[in-house]
Amino acid sequence: MNEEILINVTPPETRVALIENGVIQEVIIERARKRGLVGNIYKGKVCRVLPGMQAAFVEIGLERAAFLHASNIIHDQSSDNNTVPSISELVQEGREVIVQVVKDPLGTKGARLTTDLSIPSRFLVFIPSLDSDGISQRIDNEEERQRLRDMLSELKEELGQQGGFIARTAAEGASREALHADMLYLGRVWASIKERRTKAHLQELIHADLPLAIRALRDMVSDNTEKIKIDSRETYSRAIQFAEKLIPEVCSNIEYYPGERPIFDLYGVEDELQKALQRKVDLKSGGHLVIDQTEAMTTIDVNTGGYVGHRNLDETIFKTNLEAAQALCRQLRLRNLGGIIIIDFIDMADEEHKRQVIRALEKSLAKDHAKTGITEVSALGLVEMTRKRTRESLEHVLCEPCPCCKGNGFLKTAETTCYEIFREILREARQFDVDSLLVLASQEVVDRLLDEDSASLAELSDFIGKNIRLQVETLYTQEHFDVVLI
Repeated sequence: MNEEILINVTPPETRVALIENGVIQEVIIERARKRGLVGNIYKGKVCRVLPGMQAAFVEIGLERAAFLHASNIIHDQSSDNNTVPSISELVQEGREVIVQVVKDPLGTKGARLTTDLSIPSRFLVFIPSLDSDGISQRIDNEEERQRLRDMLSELKEELGQQGGFIARTAAEGASREALHADMLYLGRVWASIKERRTKAHLQELIHADLPLAIRALRDMVSDNTEKIKIDSRETYSRAIQFAEKLIPEVCSNIEYYPGERPIFDLYGVEDELQKALQRKVDLKSGGHLVIDQTEAMTTIDVNTGGYVGHRNLDETIFKTNLEAAQALCRQLRLRNLGGIIIIDFIDMADEEHKRQVIRALEKSLAKDHAKTGITEVSALGLVEMTRKRTRESLEHVLCEPCPCCKGNGFLKTAETTCYEIFREILREARQFDVDSLLVLASQEVVDRLLDEDSASLAELSDFIGKNIRLQVETLYTQEHFDVVLI
């Protein structure tokens, strides 16, 4: 599998796309006015403690107070590893606390915090509170795990480093020199953070994570990455400097793209972004997915659509579900959908077919950088899964609720609005003594009142004994109307 990373930079926005075998898999967007906060470290002030929720709200200088749960606060675990002390014992209102953002503000929720700080580099993650070292679970070769564990122990002793280090998935096969350079870098960053936290004021940023373009080099580059193309000369220069210092083996893969045609257009990324904002996702076989994102969860419905198969119904359903399993995993990454996800596969009678679909789903999810969990097919034929979410979904980044429907996705029909107008006219006529009434409504509603419902409007006018006039208001939606007394 060959990969390419495209980095599109403009003054207000940076976009990174991951292309696998010519197909876009992930897109990350960061805007200058609304940069991601994950990884940032602040000197916060506890503004409210909620014992009933085992949590506290912390002011860190954002629009909304951030959320800190007791389980995310470092405490003495010598007495009982399984018991989390009361939040009132851990923090007090008005006290300062050093915290790190682990989840960006999502919708109406504030940022999620932890006091267990961690600083990532290309191959390692430094955790000051950790006494021992660890290895990423995605590295499953026991010999390699032991090699890395021994190397971390030697390097820590050699450099006199305190705290714990976690070897990331990218560290598999990494040389001693590379890990040595990473450890030195993390040591310098931690020393800078310790110095700044003593001088910083309350609600002040102590340490900001790298900008998106550089984070992409740190977190997204793998052994399969063949090219990293950047369309900004300034960002390209910064990327080369970063790579030469920390990941010199990647330097030869970084290219400056000077072409006149936008780099995202060249790879068809813009078209895919537009498709990723739609509910319906077409499958190559003729079937389709319907993806609905709600406050509580995301639901994905699988349909055969126009696919009729070649053998029998069971085979048609099985093939559609197999294709859907791969397609929906790509959509989860592309749209950055997280939280609880319910997948409604087409009902399968054969138990072996169910097992194969679940295996296909697990295989596709193995490529996902986000942590996922999956259940077997339930009695209702549903698959429940979770996907860790640390930033807003693509839809929430690029879109806002429709001003007409307020995010419902539906508008009242012109017919419904007409009948509401009739009821309002009756209400006003009985309440007030006026000569006539003026109805202000949208073009669609007025057209219906003058056409299909013209007879009903005339009967209503005769019934109340008052003249009813109509006026089109171009700024009104189909649901909006006013009845004015004249």
